[in-house]
Amino acid sequence: MNIQQAKKEIKNTVKAYLTKNAYGEYQITNINQRPLLLIGPPGIGKTQIMAQIAKECKIGLVSYTITHHTRQSAVGLPYIKEEEFEGKTYSITEYTMSEIIASIYQKMKETGLKEGILFIDEINCVSETLAPTMLQFLQNKTFGNQKVPEGWIIVAAGNPPEYNKSVREFDMVTLDRVRYINVEANYHIWKEYALSKHLHPMILSYLELKPSQFYRIETSIDGMEFVTARGWEDLSHLITLYEKLNLDINKETIYQYLHHEEVAEDVEAYYLLYKKYQDNYGIMDILDGKVNTKTYQRLAMADFDERVSVVNLLLDGLFKLFDQYTLEKYYTDTWYAFLKEYRNNIDTISYQDLLNQKLVLFEQNKKADILTKDQLHHQRYLLEQLSKVNIPTGLSSLEAFNIAKEPFDRQREILETAETKALNSINHALQFMEDAFSKGQEMVIFITNLSLSSNAALFLSEHEIPVYENHKQALLIGTRKAEILDDLTH
Repeated sequence: MNIQQAKKEIKNTVKAYLTKNAYGEYQITNINQRPLLLIGPPGIGKTQIMAQIAKECKIGLVSYTITHHTRQSAVGLPYIKEEEFEGKTYSITEYTMSEIIASIYQKMKETGLKEGILFIDEINCVSETLAPTMLQFLQNKTFGNQKVPEGWIIVAAGNPPEYNKSVREFDMVTLDRVRYINVEANYHIWKEYALSKHLHPMILSYLELKPSQFYRIETSIDGMEFVTARGWEDLSHLITLYEKLNLDINKETIYQYLHHEEVAEDVEAYYLLYKKYQDNYGIMDILDGKVNTKTYQRLAMADFDERVSVVNLLLDGLFKLFDQYTLEKYYTDTWYAFLKEYRNNIDTISYQDLLNQKLVLFEQNKKADILTKDQLHHQRYLLEQLSKVNIPTGLSSLEAFNIAKEPFDRQREILETAETKALNSINHALQFMEDAFSKGQEMVIFITNLSLSSNAALFLSEHEIPVYENHKQALLIGTRKAEILDDLTH
């Protein structure tokens, strides 16, 4: 299965394993909660989805790369303890608590979360001395004589033997006690993730043209050459920051992330072209409905790679507008909910006391580590705006509410501006696409990629845009879709 399917499978498992009966007992007992074992090539996102799942399910996460551990840190240090059996005293060996088990209890103490995921990465690449411990862990959910606490689900991950010479095969006894999930690299699934994470549009444009470069692992005379999903994402973050700092991107820099000479050289060449297209085509003018006739003439003479690059530049401009609209809508809706709660309880609670409750809840969620980075930033910003409201004492309920409502009215105007801008831009973009490409392959790419972005899809579902609907019906349904997609892949 692909990484998206694996994520869904794990989330379903979390839901099932943490379901309790009327007596507060887990319906699937701890002994029957099989650990999940993800096996797949490196760099496809096995580790990353664990953090996503934990935050989405609002549970804890303790993560370890087991190859960094010795037997002592995993099992605990031995010590001598005396026990009496049938009137005689014996010295026996006990173990201190495993560092890994201790980390779970520490996480519960820090966050207040009593349930979570214990994620062990590279589990099939452990040293010879640690291998029996890992087998015992998967089979019995213990490290030494310490059990994984109830309510904590075990997920382990490893690489297939062709990617790592240190891999140890699991025996049938172990495999019969786990849920084995084979994960494969899939560019089209990763693209949806990349769009949601706003990865650099150059990378998405390049991979749109050359999806075969997405994941490559080869052995050459110079050793192992590889390109992974992790490499593309990390490179995206670097390029974005380098551009803000006006720093140069070259092949050597790219190769530090994409360890393949041919791919690194190709990406550098495409990056230079992409920047050139970005400067020459006036994307923001197109979105504003101000298209120079020379733009159409140039596109008519351009090769397919250049035309696709322009389409992706156009999409990137639209995605930024949809993202801004979605953010402003979140601020407006959340602000409205706060004011509604304040108005409904205005005679029993002050504005500041209600705000203090929200601040306490924010700090609790922050401490529990159940908010994503974006959620932290957005909630913090909104709380800062709410904190700027100053309501003098002695006012009537209506007067107090009207003061509290003033900045919200300004926020509604900001949302309306963002909505109008996005709506005008998508219509201008669609008109440009019709004039420049009509029903060609470029339009297929444009419509399908619009649908892949969650914020774009939400905006399009909330607004009636006949031109978009017509193209979606014509290009994405039935035999026409199959024919065009078949042309694109050959």
